[in-house]
Amino acid sequence: MALLEIENLHATVGDKEILRGIDLKVGEGEIHAIMGPNGSGKSTLAYVLAGREGYEVTAGTIRFRGDNLLEMEPDERAAAGVFLAFQYPVEIPGVATMTFLKAALNAQRKARGEAELSTPDFMRKVKGAAERLNVTQDMLRRPLNAGFSGGEKKRNEILQMALLEPSLCVLDETDSGLDIDALRLVADGVNQLRSPERGMLVITHYQRLLEYIVPDFVHVLSAGKVVRSGGKELALELEARGYAEFAADAA
Repeated sequence: MALLEIENLHATVGDKEILRGIDLKVGEGEIHAIMGPNGSGKSTLAYVLAGREGYEVTAGTIRFRGDNLLEMEPDERAAAGVFLAFQYPVEIPGVATMTFLKAALNAQRKARGEAELSTPDFMRKVKGAAERLNVTQDMLRRPLNAGFSGGEKKRNEILQMALLEPSLCVLDETDSGLDIDALRLVADGVNQLRSPERGMLVITHYQRLLEYIVPDFVHVLSAGKVVRSGGKELALELEARGYAEFAADAA
């Protein structure tokens, strides 16, 4: 049984159909890269998996560990082990980063029937994860994402992943807005979370991210369909030739 199994997925935003028949399987321990031009449906796929409001599934199925993901509310999906790292993480000036992390972690533990962490246990857990992921104590003391650089915001999301320990990580254009040094730091954090029990969907326009987060499989999305799949070498081909030739395949 696949960790994630998507069959004939169609979805609309407003009156516009964006996804037009996605088929995709992700197994435990696998990293799948989703590549494609602007408007191909990459972020829509990520939002549909997370259950974001305003994205309506009109046909098809999504099964996560054999369960119907589409029947779950967004918080239920998160508790079950689905995590979405946003392309543009939101700033929340009035909420301290540590307060947010503790609330998120304990809410998930409660949903899973686990005991909430005490403050000392939570502090030890955060400190250990932050040190491994190069997240500074100054970042943890500040309001959530407020005044953070692009790289700091993305590293903060990787820290959330490390604490929540999801089974499926969906990274929506994690490389967006990052310089090369920040990209390496973020990719390092993602690679630390690779696990035989954890699958990842890495959504990106560019091959450069996949030099650092090396995928097992690459899929080309065009006009709401997966038009080609292959190994990591497919990303190099796309870098050299672009996406134009795939437009006809999606028509």
